[in-house]
Amino acid sequence: MRKSNSLPAEGRNAHAGAAAPGRGGIGRSLRSPGGAHADGGRAGRRTFLLALAGLALAPARQIAADETRRMAPARGPVTGLPLPRFVSLKPDRANLRRGPAAKYRIDWVYRSRGLPLEVIGEYGNWRRVRDWEGITGWIYAPLLSGRRTALAREAVKMLSRPDARSFLVARIERGALLRLVACRGDWCKVRAAGLSGWVPRSALWGVYPDEEFD
Repeated sequence: MRKSNSLPAEGRNAHAGAAAPGRGGIGRSLRSPGGAHADGGRAGRRTFLLALAGLALAPARQIAADETRRMAPARGPVTGLPLPRFVSLKPDRANLRRGPAAKYRIDWVYRSRGLPLEVIGEYGNWRRVRDWEGITGWIYAPLLSGRRTALAREAVKMLSRPDARSFLVARIERGALLRLVACRGDWCKVRAAGLSGWVPRSALWGVYPDEEFD
């Protein structure tokens, strides 16, 4: 995934958005002071590799986020929605700033529609977010959507049912961007590249351990 660093809206709904095939890598890119894709399936096997190169997902980051959520349940002072909470990036480009206003320096530029982010603060029309690597900053709220997505922490199988013995639908590579459809117990239903199926919740970044929805 790409993410650019500049030296230095959130939607009112809460659902999902999958990466469009062929849209390219997701991430953020480095800026100077001046300024899922799916590989082809093998015939007869419907096995796809949903890959994004160069992504490193740190489980420790999610553990820290989960602990923060359990220890300090709160509501946003602007929206009244839970803090923290997961959202996704609405456009295919958005600036991450050092403070909640356009006058603040841009630290990073995200370049992927549907990228999951965790909202950890609110101020006016700005949201403080944390990404999959634990980097935090402020994004203009209208650039965020309540549609739910997730990143694969590791290579994982997409299965036909929430059962490890069920049929294989696809092989998902670490870093793949997936649309979240539902989460129940230890499993989440995801969608990508025209396929849908179930993966273990623990293999995803973008959903909490105790969070359930349809």
